[in-house]
Order: sequence, then structure tokens, then C-alpha cells
Amino acid sequence: MVCSGELAEVVAETFARFVPDGVVINSVTCFDQEAYEQRPTGEMQVVAYLPRDTELPATKAKLEEAIWHLSTICPLSSLSYRLIQNQDWMAEWKKHYQPLLLGKNLIVLPAWVDETIAGDRLPIRISPDMAFGTGTHPSTQLCMIALEKYGCEGKNVIDIGSGSGILSIEAVRLGADRVLGVDIESDAVLSARRNAELNGMQKSILFEEGSLSETLSRKDGLNQAPVVLANILAHILIAMFGEGLAETVSPHGLLIMGGILDHQAQAVLEAASPHGFKLVETFKDGDWVVLVLKKES
Repeated sequence: MVCSGELAEVVAETFARFVPDGVVINSVTCFDQEAYEQRPTGEMQVVAYLPRDTELPATKAKLEEAIWHLSTICPLSSLSYRLIQNQDWMAEWKKHYQPLLLGKNLIVLPAWVDETIAGDRLPIRISPDMAFGTGTHPSTQLCMIALEKYGCEGKNVIDIGSGSGILSIEAVRLGADRVLGVDIESDAVLSARRNAELNGMQKSILFEEGSLSETLSRKDGLNQAPVVLANILAHILIAMFGEGLAETVSPHGLLIMGGILDHQAQAVLEAASPHGFKLVETFKDGDWVVLVLKKES
């Protein structure tokens, strides 16, 4: 599927629920006659590799249904299929997944890259074996930049919808005290734990499968934190305010929310306002925004 860069990771996450061998995101290019080189168009190609077995028809049906539901939120082109010969897809993936510089002092590194190339930047090692937030999506990047700017040193952090764990890992790099990452997808939790191990943080972050209500019922002090991260989707965030999202944020704490399209931001702010939140700053990249809110009491 070809889609905008803003939608590429959302589509990849959807694909990843149904494929055993990972997802690849490639930049779509066109040949510039004057410069005599390939130039990116701004669109991305998202590719999933489905085994040709007895489960293929059912897998395709589930995948198409999931993409249809996603297209009701963000317009998408239809899926296309092509029969290909077996290859070492992880090797192919490695050709396209490169180090990513973010903010003033962050660098996201593929698992197979030597960490010394980070230099003075804070390294965040990610294994993109599952596409649950590898740092390529503008929303993830904006959340990382916002977290770096506002900081979390010496504070507890809750990462709701933690995906690959990239934001939780960044929080530890920035000096967070205790970090809880929760996700409703069991595969995402396994991916996050593997990434925590890559960064030597398996004892610093608690990744668990669970819902918002389960987070609120915790008895270990991690049911509320001064910094809460929620990089999900706007309609889910709005619903979560009715389910107690505000209660996870300590008085005068920060809530950093991503996965929001520009035209959805006002609705998210209106859902947050009755719970005592005030907008501190908006980060924007293309159609995507990240909102930083402060809980007034």
C-alpha cells in the first residue's frame, strides 16, 4: 500500500497484527531529471509479507477489514497483492532502516548498528521486528521531542499504549525514576520488553499488557505519575477521558498526547478541559500534532 508519510506507521502497525514476518516501510521516490537522482515524493510504501498457505484467504480478509476500519478515519488506497519468491526479508529491511536524529540530543538506532555512532546523543535502540512504533512516524517523533523538552528526570512516567516501548526507553534515558508501559496488544508488550533488553533497561521499565482501568487499579504507586504519555489515536484519547485518563496524571503533572490529526486537536482539547487540563504547547508536523497539557490541580 502507498500512503502519506504521516499515515505510514499507523498502516504498518495494522499490517503487523496479521503477518508473522514483519513489515517494511519504503520511501517512494521519483527520478529528478535536472539533479539526475532519485528524490523522495513524501509518500511511503508499506509492505507486508504473507505466507502462501491455507490461512492466506482468511488472513487477507482480516487485513482488508482492518484497513477498511482505518480508512473510515483517514482515507487510504486499496490493498494490492503480488506473488514473490522467498528472500531474507530482515536483510532487506536493514537496508532501509537507518539511524534517526531527533530533538537536540536523541538518536534512534536500529538494533544491528554499533551504538558508538551515537556520539554525545542519547541512544535509543529499537529492533523493528514488529512495527509498533519504530520512531519513523511524525507523531512518535513529536512525542519524543516534547518529552525531551519538558523532561522527566527523577519522576515516575506512565506510557499508555507503549507499543515498541520507544517513549518509555527515552524516559529512562532522560533520567526518569520508575516507568510503566502498558499496551492492550500482547505482541507489542513482547516487542517492548525485547527493546528494553537491547537498551539494558529490563529492570528499569515495567511493561505490561493491560487497559486503562487496570492501570488505575494498581497498588504499587504507578497508577498515577507526574508525566503521562499517550501516543494512540484521537478518538481513543477522547474516549479515555471518560474512562479516567485524567486520574493517571498527578496534580500539576503533564500529559503528552499524540496520534492526533490537526483537525482533531480541538475535540481532544475539549475532552480534556473539564478534567482540569490546560494546553501548554502544540507540536506539529504535517497533518499530525502532539499536545502537551498541564493538570491545573
